[in-house]
Amino acid sequence: MTRQAPAAKPALQPELGLIEGRFGRIWNEAERSYVVRTLAEAGYGFYHYGPKADRSLRREWRKSHDAAQAESLARLSAECRGAGMRFGMAITPVGSTHPFDDAARADLTRRVAELDAIGIDDLAVLFDDLRGDMPELAERQAEVVNFCAGLTRATRVYTCPTYYSDDPVLDLVFADRPADYLGKLGRLLDPAVQVYWTGEEVCAKEIGPAHLERVAGELGRKVCLWDNWPVNDGARMSRFLHLRAFTGRPAGIAEHVSGHAINPAIQAHLGCIPALTLPMVYAQGSDYAYGAAFAAAARRLLGDEFAVMLQQDLPALQDVGYERLGVRGGRLRARYEGIDHPAAREILHWLGGADLMTDDEVQTQ
Repeated sequence: MTRQAPAAKPALQPELGLIEGRFGRIWNEAERSYVVRTLAEAGYGFYHYGPKADRSLRREWRKSHDAAQAESLARLSAECRGAGMRFGMAITPVGSTHPFDDAARADLTRRVAELDAIGIDDLAVLFDDLRGDMPELAERQAEVVNFCAGLTRATRVYTCPTYYSDDPVLDLVFADRPADYLGKLGRLLDPAVQVYWTGEEVCAKEIGPAHLERVAGELGRKVCLWDNWPVNDGARMSRFLHLRAFTGRPAGIAEHVSGHAINPAIQAHLGCIPALTLPMVYAQGSDYAYGAAFAAAARRLLGDEFAVMLQQDLPALQDVGYERLGVRGGRLRARYEGIDHPAAREILHWLGGADLMTDDEVQTQ
C-alpha cells in the first residue's frame, strides 16, 4: 500500500484587516462598499478608515467633518459592523505633541468625541510621515495616545510611530530617529495600545519571525502589521498596478503579530484580488503558491475569461510601468474596452493617465 503524505497543517491566522492609510484620491461610497463586502466575505475582521486626503483627519484634524461627511462615515461604520467587521478611524494630530498644551487637549477631546459619535470600535492615533526632529518625541507621542485612549469609547486603540520601520529612508526624509525611540515609546504607552509596524522596509519585500520578535522585544508587545501591499500611491508606485498575490509573508508569522492589516491600492476593485490571497497564505501554509492564489482570487472576482486575460497582462501592468508601455498601452486599451466590469474600467482609467500621483500631491495631503 502506498502511503500518502500528510496534508500540510493549516497555520494560525491573525486577525486580518484593512488600514485605508494611503495617499491619493479618496474612494467613493460605492468603491468602499465593494471593498467592505469583499473583504468581509474573505474573513477580514476590521476596517480602519484614515486616508491621507481626508484633511479633517490629518492636515486639518482640528476641523470637524461636515454633516454630509459625518453621515457618510456613519453609514460606513454601520456597513462594516453589519458585515461582521470592526470599524475604526485614524486621526493624525499634526502639531499636537509640541506643544501638548491646553488647546491641543481641548481639540483632541472634541475630535475624539466626534469620532466616537460616528460609531467606532477602534481608534488609531497616527504619527507616520511626520517630522521626527523634536525633543522627547516618544514621550510626547505616548502622552497624546494615552490621553486619547482615556477619552474614547472605542474598545481598542492603535498608534503608528513616526519611525514605523527599520527602513533608513525614514531617517533620510524625517530626520534621524532618536536613540531608543521604540523602547521608550513601548515603555510609556498603555500596555493595551496596539502598534502598527510595516517591517524592515516601508514597503517590505519579506516579513519574517526573527524581525518581528526583535521589534516586539523593543516595544514590549507584538506589533500589528501595516502591510504596504498592494498599495500603489505616490509619484513612483502609482505608475504601476499592484495585482500579484502576497509573497514574502510566511504563515508562521501569525504567532508573532497581534494582527495583519493591508494598505490598499488606489484601484478598489483590482486591489481586492491580492487582498483575497492573504487569507490563503495563512490557511494553506506550506501549500501556498502565489501564482495559483492569484488565479483563484481573480476568477472569484472577475470570472474565468477576464481572469485569464489579466494574468496574461500582469507583466505589462505591474512591471513595465505607465510611461514605458508605448504601443502596448493601446493594445491593452483595445483588450479591456469590451469588458463591462468595474475592474476593467479601473484599468482603462489608469491607462488614460488618471490616478497618477505627483510628489506635490503627497506633500500636501
